[in-house]
Amino acid sequence: MSDYLKELSSEFSENLKLNYDLKKKNWFNIGGKAKIYYKAKNLKELIKFLKKINNKEKIFILGGGSNTLITDNDYDGVVIKLLNNFNNISLLSEEIIIAGSAVSDKSLSEFAINNGLGGFEFLSCIPGTVGGGIKMNAGCFGKEFKDILISIQAVDKSGKVLTIPAKDIDFKYRESGLSDDLIFLSASFKGYKKDKALIKSEVQKLVEKKEQAQPTRIKTSGSTFKNPINQTDKKVWQLIRESVPLGKSFGDASISEKHCNFFVNKGNAKFEDMKNLIKFVSDCVFKKTGIKLETEIKIIE
Repeated sequence: MSDYLKELSSEFSENLKLNYDLKKKNWFNIGGKAKIYYKAKNLKELIKFLKKINNKEKIFILGGGSNTLITDNDYDGVVIKLLNNFNNISLLSEEIIIAGSAVSDKSLSEFAINNGLGGFEFLSCIPGTVGGGIKMNAGCFGKEFKDILISIQAVDKSGKVLTIPAKDIDFKYRESGLSDDLIFLSASFKGYKKDKALIKSEVQKLVEKKEQAQPTRIKTSGSTFKNPINQTDKKVWQLIRESVPLGKSFGDASISEKHCNFFVNKGNAKFEDMKNLIKFVSDCVFKKTGIKLETEIKIIE
């Protein structure tokens, strides 16, 4: 072990692990080991850690692991998991919620229900966390994070904290344009007063709609590809269904029978199996339609 890693281990021993297995930390159950795995409990500790590594390492922030495909090879960098203080949620005013970046989208939706705030219903159907949702402008059923966001608080790799208003973020379909060098800390969201029973009823309908159309409680990572909205009016699942032999699999990596834009680890799929399946489907669609698909899941290599 290098002197640098020994020093890190000594200084952050309680919250830092070396050669940490990531396989159980994502929904696909795929992945190797991270050179450094750091659990940040609060902003002060996070800034101290960032200053210590001094931009020497590539950094990946692991949220809920719901939208992530991780290499089976060792990840030569730092994986940061935000805990404790980053999981707080509260009302700033009658219609404004502040949520830490580690708060799950579902928890934010439930908090809004309990406080009679509309506008957050769609979050009940999105896996993952607030931080990841903002980064990719996650959405479903016609609503996206950009529709409710007021501002975000973030820290850069040097430890500088900044606030970014939503109006300054160049949101597009499933992307925010925000720098990968930013670690999201918290965000404020605007809702509107609405009858709790009505919100609950609408959430229930959305959840039922999702469960009818999408696989649940299995090793999948949600939508694999973005809808190619600038190339066709068709949804990506329609393009896949028309272009790809749906029974095709690579090892235990296969296409969901319920929704063909969802790929599934049926047992012990490897990173390369899933990556090959993604490439195969993308190539088939391009060959049939001339449309180039873009992945929605984040691939970490």
